[in-house]
Amino acid sequence: MNNLKNTYIALLRGINVGGKNSIKMVDLKLCFETMGFTEVSTYIQSGNVLFTSTNHDQEFLTETIESTLSKTFNYKARVVTVSYKQLKETVEQAPHGFGREATTYRYDVIFLKPPLTASEAMERITVKEGVDQVYAGQSVLYFSRLIEKATQSRISRIISLPIYQNMTIRNWNTTTKLLALMK
Repeated sequence: MNNLKNTYIALLRGINVGGKNSIKMVDLKLCFETMGFTEVSTYIQSGNVLFTSTNHDQEFLTETIESTLSKTFNYKARVVTVSYKQLKETVEQAPHGFGREATTYRYDVIFLKPPLTASEAMERITVKEGVDQVYAGQSVLYFSRLIEKATQSRISRIISLPIYQNMTIRNWNTTTKLLALMK
């Protein structure tokens, strides 16, 4: 993708998980092209769509994508739209050492859908001491957990929180791969 200032990624929530909201990536790509986006590509089945747009209004882009996906695929679409600049800052501003001990920790980035802020999300998320660590970033939370104690992690409790509807989670490897694909 070459026009960085107009490059975005749509992080879709709740598709192709547990047999719910099954959407083929070829159909998803076509849907984005029908919306007028260019240089559309998808990455893995969990709903990561890279695209370029002449529109710079992320709120408008998100609303357009959610509305079109909801009508086209008959489900309540929830999307976090992230610009190249935002994703680059997310990776660059990760806590020191985040993602570097992959044999010891699992690392996730929790992308927040406005109006939810990192400080609001931090107030509601609990961690298991000695297992979990969570840090606030710009419109994201960085969450890590010890692999050997992963069953004690409280990351799964996030799913039961009302604010979960305004989040989507990607592992660190996916997050860094998406940034590389956007370059």
